[in-house]
Amino acid sequence: MADVTLRDVARAAGCSVATVSRVLAGTRPVGADTARRVRAAAASLGYRPNHAARALRSRATGTVGLVLPQITNPFYPALVRELTHALHAEGRAVLLADCDDDPVVEAERIDDLLSRRVDALLVIPADERRSRDAVAAAAARVPLVLLDRRCGPGVADSVAVDNATGMALVLDHLAATGRRRPCFVGAHGMASAAAERRAAYAAGSGALDPAAPERTALGDFSVAWGRAAVDALWQARPDAVVCANDLIAIGVLHRLQELGADVPGEVAVTGFDDIPMADLAAPGITTVRQPVAELAAEATRLLGHRLGADGAGPQRALRLAPDLVVRGSSAAPHVRA
Repeated sequence: MADVTLRDVARAAGCSVATVSRVLAGTRPVGADTARRVRAAAASLGYRPNHAARALRSRATGTVGLVLPQITNPFYPALVRELTHALHAEGRAVLLADCDDDPVVEAERIDDLLSRRVDALLVIPADERRSRDAVAAAAARVPLVLLDRRCGPGVADSVAVDNATGMALVLDHLAATGRRRPCFVGAHGMASAAAERRAAYAAGSGALDPAAPERTALGDFSVAWGRAAVDALWQARPDAVVCANDLIAIGVLHRLQELGADVPGEVAVTGFDDIPMADLAAPGITTVRQPVAELAAEATRLLGHRLGADGAGPQRALRLAPDLVVRGSSAAPHVRA
């Protein structure tokens, strides 16, 4: 099987060697039926490409580097899964790096991936300002797409959820269920998602209560912080706790239950992202669902455009619409889920 060649695969698939090469290398678009036929023929023959030889010939490695802020956040494994599937469908492998929310480490991870001659980079920046220099320098060397978070204008193509719309969905839902004293539990720092959700709450919550924008506690995106935030805010007796992500919301829910608060009768709890644990909580947590598969598909499409022959052109910034998933944690006070 080690001696199977591109010519053998082409003969079995009924197409040219050049077409087989394009499909397996992912260098140019090929029709879906042809691509499936080529991959099926390669699999049945046991063809294994010589990546080192191909890299020397084409100066392309068929790999994409992916830099994450923190893999322990359950939102990111779901996104990595979708990205891996989308990139593998185009014949590209993924090299994953975690920077643990540290822009200095992030810059080191980016340099390491570039030294391994990745063809392109997908980056979820740890900090909008402090990540900018390293990301911009990398974008000058290889095609780069920012995912889920931004680094300011003029750096690279980007795709993210519309955080302001997501927060507006939450606040509209709370208003419709009679909540009038919300508070917000979010994260410090300049990760753009954190800042955008924080700003959207401040801009929209005043319609429920003029004092609501001031009822804010900031820490990090963790269960532990959600629990601690309740102790800081509960004396004000809010009737809704709006959380910047689901991990915070889970911590808030657990601490409220420990204190004997009735959720949702006395206080509603909402999250953001729709990680699996949000549905498994008791009650289930109302949250903003990010379109993870669509995020991965659009990021892959933007990257493919930059890697293609016509990869020049203006930068693109895409914002995808989220959905609100209503569960028991935010039912109207007179309703029990």
